[in-house]
Amino acid sequence: MAEYDYDLFVIGAGSGGVRAARLTALGGKKVAIAEEYRVGGTCVIRGCVPKKFMVMASEVSHALEIAEGYGWSFDNARFDWPTFLEAKDVEIARLSGIYAANLGKAGVELVHGRAVLKDAHTVEIVGKNQTFTAEKILIATGGRPWKPESLEGIEHAITSEEAFHLPELPKRILIAGGGYIAVEFAGIFAGLGVETTLIYRGPNILRGFDDDVRAHLAGEIEKRGIKVVLGCQHEKIEKTATGLVNHLENGMKLETDVVMFATGRIPHVKDLGLEAAGVELNDEGAIKVDPWSKTTADNIWAIGDVTDRMNLTPVAIREAVAFHQTVYRDNPQHFDYEAVATAVFSQPPVGIVGLTESEARRSCSAGVDVYLTRFRPMKYAFTGSEERVLMKLVVDAESQRVVGVHIVGPDSPEMIQLAAIAVKAGLTKAQWDATCAVHPTMAEELVTMREKQSGATSAG
Repeated sequence: MAEYDYDLFVIGAGSGGVRAARLTALGGKKVAIAEEYRVGGTCVIRGCVPKKFMVMASEVSHALEIAEGYGWSFDNARFDWPTFLEAKDVEIARLSGIYAANLGKAGVELVHGRAVLKDAHTVEIVGKNQTFTAEKILIATGGRPWKPESLEGIEHAITSEEAFHLPELPKRILIAGGGYIAVEFAGIFAGLGVETTLIYRGPNILRGFDDDVRAHLAGEIEKRGIKVVLGCQHEKIEKTATGLVNHLENGMKLETDVVMFATGRIPHVKDLGLEAAGVELNDEGAIKVDPWSKTTADNIWAIGDVTDRMNLTPVAIREAVAFHQTVYRDNPQHFDYEAVATAVFSQPPVGIVGLTESEARRSCSAGVDVYLTRFRPMKYAFTGSEERVLMKLVVDAESQRVVGVHIVGPDSPEMIQLAAIAVKAGLTKAQWDATCAVHPTMAEELVTMREKQSGATSAG
């Protein structure tokens, strides 16, 4: 048998790569992991974690408005962007350090630098005159923001990665995009007092989500002061002495201080040497893998966003565990992508699990029953706020299984995690109904909805 430097070499030290490396090293294998930036990957360094800190910082302004309704008063309350950035960066550095330390404790060798494949068993660290061989290789390089490079003036725009490090908080921002990153950052900047405009080329935000959720959230974020322009995109961006002028296809001209593109992410495969190793891409530019995450090269696997299957941090971690069990534990398994809950940390936030109503109508042969409610949260009783919560259950009319849960409102990400257990377990609407409510809560509505939407049940 050929001698290699390592049993496993992992390219990319994000959540998925780190988990796979640690499990394999703890199992007695010789493992190395390479990272071109900082340990922790997208989620810890430039994604979920810093974004959530920004969301929490921006939510304070809304909390102060609510507090005043309850009799509190605040004099000279203000937000200091540099203070927040420093605190955020200190915490991110701490978390990255923990990831790196845990790799070391597990016996994983950490290689700092950009790794590229020279052949199916050889990895080169660019610019460092280092080459390693490995029996098996795992690619976990994640994704990167995409923006339209052919757009005139695109060099003046930023992406979500630069938004975490703006030297000063802008007074005006335009965000292009309608996905979860776009609506999350729109809420962040609006909550921090920035005049915020969201433009999207589609008919409504959050493509792929339930239509009731999309319409409801669009209305709710406008109540938070966000200007939403739909069915429109840029013609060009013009830099002037006073800012950036956004020339839109509908003839509008909007001047802002910052333009941010949140128009999608693409697998990070550029210059990775995949062709030299026999690793093929699919039609969307992601690494082609089988259900067990194996690529078209016999000794190379790929997990996480670089495979563009379900781009969520917990999914990448579960794919890493499945890889380890399959390859090193003689226990072949793959992740089950059905009924995976997710959250959008917009303001208000969204929590979903399972099928949208339209998806259910296509897959449930006997039709669907839909239960939907909208109501004002008790928290807003003294504030005069017009904001409303939406909760929706989608039920297979034949089996009566709850196949979809959709929530827009405060604490929906927390609620959806528990609702996901019931959906994954295949519980029926009768079992949801048999669960006693916790009162007074918003979540009790999930087990007290009894009336179907008029005309909800229909085949196909």
